[in-house]
Amino acid sequence: MRVHHIDCATMCPVSARLVNGRGGWLEPARMVCHCLVIEGKDGLILVDTGLGTADVNDPNGRLGRVFVKVTRPLLLAEQTALAQIERLGFRRADVRDIVPTHLDLDHVGGLSDFPAARVHVFEPELRAAMQRRTAGERGRYRVAQLSHGPQWMPHTLEGDRWLGFDRVRVIGEDVALVPVVGHTRGHCAVAVKDDHGWLLHAGDAYFFHGEIDPVAPRSTPGLALFQRLAAVDDVARRANQGRLRTLVRDHGREVRVFSAHDPVELDAFVAQAARDEPVLTTPFVAQA
Repeated sequence: MRVHHIDCATMCPVSARLVNGRGGWLEPARMVCHCLVIEGKDGLILVDTGLGTADVNDPNGRLGRVFVKVTRPLLLAEQTALAQIERLGFRRADVRDIVPTHLDLDHVGGLSDFPAARVHVFEPELRAAMQRRTAGERGRYRVAQLSHGPQWMPHTLEGDRWLGFDRVRVIGEDVALVPVVGHTRGHCAVAVKDDHGWLLHAGDAYFFHGEIDPVAPRSTPGLALFQRLAAVDDVARRANQGRLRTLVRDHGREVRVFSAHDPVELDAFVAQAARDEPVLTTPFVAQA
């Protein structure tokens, strides 16, 4: 399957030094919404959607003033998944399936741009988004983004084993949901088989490429603090980061791991695609 790596919402929070680990203390940071467009046999599959057309047109109403003020998204119509899919020569109707890593507002804003697509999600994540039991969940799951009535395809937390992970659900065409809960109740990574092995979109299981370095894991102060505050189960989140490090250590040439918001990882895939060369390792390994 051909896979396209796209950024569906650049965000520019304050302090590149705290977020990206370099640059000025007051210089805008750079974060991305790393999404995948997969050309399958029966249509397109999206992994995450970033922000959508309606989010760009009404950011305060759809995303909330706090999110907009803190993350400072660029809010560009040309960055939406819909616009980028059309530039690739496809139509809205070609998107048959969407696989969000989780249902946070910066990952599912584009669902309403593809109302006919099936949306695959683990049951605990869907339940959390519908119930919004805590103040944190009322902030992260936005009613407006889901009010169009997505075509939900809920999956139970059960399935096969895959390279050290259990309860993995295969959903067809060499795409699988891999539970890595902690950031949210039903957070998953998404494994995609291509001609060079596996891609593993880890979503928000980590935020900084150095966190899955199996030898000397590291984060940045801003992202380390945010992850602790945002996690619904920080013990599980840290345990799953450890499993991802083990995966990179033992299968780093077979599985290319990347997260949703790290620009270093996205840039590695985009640069290689521009040269018509595949990324054959986890991006931070390729840089070492």
